[in-house]
Formats: sequence, structure tokens, C-alpha cells
Amino acid sequence: MNKLDAKALGLSCGILWGGAMLFLGIFDIFSTWGIGITNLMSTLYIGYQPTILGSIIGAVWGFFDAGVGGFIIALLYNKLAK
Repeated sequence: MNKLDAKALGLSCGILWGGAMLFLGIFDIFSTWGIGITNLMSTLYIGYQPTILGSIIGAVWGFFDAGVGGFIIALLYNKLAK
């Protein structure tokens, strides 16, 4: 069975989730469509708001949060797939 590259999965998850947080925060500046999700995520990510600076802060939080999560998932998968 093939192993997962933990660094690559962590980086991929981090980029994807960080980009999603950035997009959602910027989108909420111009619309109220995702404000409920933004409010929910702001309880987890300190400083995340529907502003340019808040969106960048959320993207950084999201990048590290999902990056570490993806890394741990890959490590567990590789350990359990043996």
C-alpha cells in the first residue's frame, strides 16, 4: 500500500483551507451571504473578521490549523496502513 507524504498533505490542506478563509472573509465584506460561517470561525480564529486584515489573519490561522491537521492525518494513515 502506498504511503502518504505527510508534508505534502499538510501543505495542501493548509493552502486550501487558508485560501477558503481568505475568500470567505473578503466575500463577506461585499455581501452578507456567509456571515454566519464567518462568525462561527471567528470564535475559533482570534482576529478573523470580514475585513481585509481580518481575512488575512483568518487565512494564516486556517493555513496552520489545516496544515497541522493534514500532517497528523497523513502520519496516522501511514501508521495504520501498515
